[in-house]
Amino acid sequence: MRVLLFTLEYPPFKGGVANVYGNITKYWPEHNGIFVLHNNDGKLINNKLPFLKWLPSFWRAYKTIKKEKINHIIVGHILPLGTVACVISRFANIKYSVVLHGMDLAFALKNNRKKRVAKKILNNADNIICMNGYTARIVNDALGNGDGEKIKVVNPGVEAKKKGREKTKRQDELKNKYNLKNKIVLLSVGRLVKRKGFDKVLESLPSVLRIAPNLFYVILGNGPEIENLKLKIENLGLRENTALITGADDEEKNIWYETSDIFIMPSRNIDGDFEGFGIVYLEANLAGKPVIAGDSGGIGDAVKDGVNGLLVNPENAEEIKRAIIKLAKDKELREKMGERGRERAIKEFNWEGQVSKIYNLIVKP
Repeated sequence: MRVLLFTLEYPPFKGGVANVYGNITKYWPEHNGIFVLHNNDGKLINNKLPFLKWLPSFWRAYKTIKKEKINHIIVGHILPLGTVACVISRFANIKYSVVLHGMDLAFALKNNRKKRVAKKILNNADNIICMNGYTARIVNDALGNGDGEKIKVVNPGVEAKKKGREKTKRQDELKNKYNLKNKIVLLSVGRLVKRKGFDKVLESLPSVLRIAPNLFYVILGNGPEIENLKLKIENLGLRENTALITGADDEEKNIWYETSDIFIMPSRNIDGDFEGFGIVYLEANLAGKPVIAGDSGGIGDAVKDGVNGLLVNPENAEEIKRAIIKLAKDKELREKMGERGRERAIKEFNWEGQVSKIYNLIVKP
């Protein structure tokens, strides 16, 4: 079977969605059986058009389907690309599957017109592949037609990385640069947006530091909340206990995972803007670190409370404080959760296995 992956986000575009689609093509069992049509060159969406900005994607998809003799489309974005796939499927007699991450569907359901279009796309899809169980429940409620058989949950995956001498050397450099000797390093990685909950972590730190004064908080990321976070650090008197690093590349990010003791991202749901899964939790687990996560959205698929980390009420700074202190004061618990998390990530969330699940849904119905 010849498959077209049809997406707006694809590497080198950054972000969790692009990461998913990059790995789907990387680990697709038939290496010559999947083709990618993405918007990195800006040829799928024309923002200069007054309406129907997705029309260019229709013609490019149709030409690719004919040229490559495509049998099935994997749609990476329900709107607007799902509309294109739905229309093409009607007159080209081709099936399609929709991949949903969470926010893509939640935002579509907020608008009545978009909701009608989204439901039509989903009803006509051959498969609805949800990246987490939370999104699957939203889809099931939205369709309400008993067509739950074609709704499948396939979580994102992670790649295990070996630790080499060079990485150990870089760890030592970071520890010296930030004076981390004898410190408990609390780490956050992610785009600096409000739903990630980094503001709540900062609010909890003054109380945490009274009990665990050797704790040091590192935030890796950039985004619209950066100035608010900097201001909060100043107002709470946390300058000596935090580092906000905006330019870290993937290599440095991985070294910080190894250097840290605890990972934290208490994401919350803000008007339908929620964490679809949270690959960063599994990345931290792969480094053998326990995680603290917000009990919201699709995070429950990635983090099992008491197994590979702790789930907290992401709106409650007091609960976040207790979770940080619990792990900061108990090295044995940190190591136990980190090791369980690493084993679970390798066994249950390796990319080869996750992509095989998608492949089998589409190629071997």
